[in-house]
Amino acid sequence: MTETLTDPRVVRAIELAWREAALLDAKDYEAWQGLYADDAMYIIPIERDAEDFDDVLNMVHDDARMRGLRVRRMTEGYAIAAVDSAITVRTVSRFVPTDVDDRSVTLKAAQIIVAYKRGRHDLWAADVDYVVRLGASGDEDRFARKVVRLVDADEAVPAAGFLL
Repeated sequence: MTETLTDPRVVRAIELAWREAALLDAKDYEAWQGLYADDAMYIIPIERDAEDFDDVLNMVHDDARMRGLRVRRMTEGYAIAAVDSAITVRTVSRFVPTDVDDRSVTLKAAQIIVAYKRGRHDLWAADVDYVVRLGASGDEDRFARKVVRLVDADEAVPAAGFLL
């Protein structure tokens, strides 16, 4: 792997991950949804080592339709998670490019989410795999796939809406 974090394609992919974190912390779910390609998958598996997500149980296994439904629940106020949602701060770091070409960038990263709700802080840590499809410009870059592997996936609570 000769690509480094200074490769402009890698920088664009990292900036997309940071933009996503900022949008989620701001609860701007409509804009968040726009960061994903129409055929993209967003997955949070229950088994950390899972690779074939269609054949295992997942906390989240969202295509465009399911992401749209999730956003609608969070923005229309009918979901309990939306009515009393946590204040979150996400940190995405430790980026390692694993595959880079002019069409896409595959990255591994670490994510920490601190969520504050009802006087209590929760901490969520995960390894994240991103596949970013590069557009003609950085504004056209989109996630083709995102897999969030919680460090405590076997003990995690699926109803944690702030993981979105």
